Amino acid sequence: MDVQRIAAFSTGPEGGNPAGVVLLQEDLTTKDMARIAAEVGYSETAFAVAKDDTGDAWRVRYFSPESEVPFCGHATIALGAALGQHHGARTYALELNNSAITVDATPADDAMDSAMMATLSSPPTKSSAIQPQELEDAMALFGLTSDDLDPRLAPARIHGGADHILLPLKNRATLAAMSYDLDAGRQVMRQHELVTIMLAYIETDQTFVVRNAFASGGVLEDPATGAAAAAFAGYLRDAGWPHGGALTIRQGEDMGSPSLIHVAMDDTTGASVRVSGSARAIG
Repeated sequence: MDVQRIAAFSTGPEGGNPAGVVLLQEDLTTKDMARIAAEVGYSETAFAVAKDDTGDAWRVRYFSPESEVPFCGHATIALGAALGQHHGARTYALELNNSAITVDATPADDAMDSAMMATLSSPPTKSSAIQPQELEDAMALFGLTSDDLDPRLAPARIHGGADHILLPLKNRATLAAMSYDLDAGRQVMRQHELVTIMLAYIETDQTFVVRNAFASGGVLEDPATGAAAAAFAGYLRDAGWPHGGALTIRQGEDMGSPSLIHVAMDDTTGASVRVSGSARAIG
């Protein structure tokens, strides 16, 4: 079994979120994919089965060490990089469990031969007001109070292929101090059917620093979370935020793995957004 290990949303030779990528000609059982993902140990491993002999279309599933998730952004960027390395720079069609998306692979403007750029077009986005019990549980998990929240954005339930809760924070120091109990986080996220909880600090109207707790997958924190970035962009659009058509999201800084996520979007409610980042082979 050839498991490629690729850091997505990396900044040159550093940072990024490691993902496993397995390119297959024949499908594996769910049990085998779950076992391999647990052995790899990254927050996600993407399994892609070629749908024909052209290499243009792939059936994709994503597994964390503890669960299958419907969509994972950083593993899709890693998959795009792997496809670009093996099959050339072009657009690939990806069939997921609940949606169909694309990922573009292009050579990165980087001296490393292994570097690639990838851009995914996300599933449709949507957002809704957070329910009182969801907010209470999420705030308690991180030991936050209403005084910690930035009034410019309301806490929300956001979606861009997977479900997340967003908590906008007033102070950068509060974001840096994020901590929580993994077992308690797992319980909260599974109770409310969440993939992650995103804590976000507004640096400028188009630049955000975020952290994503991923206890639902058995991982304390993700260094880069493309699915949550897509959902966040959709929420900002729904909220009428002055996004200017593009966002920069910095993640992983407070855990020593700086990551950079770029999002392009228009003003069409619910439309797909484009999430881009660089990727590099590791290990």
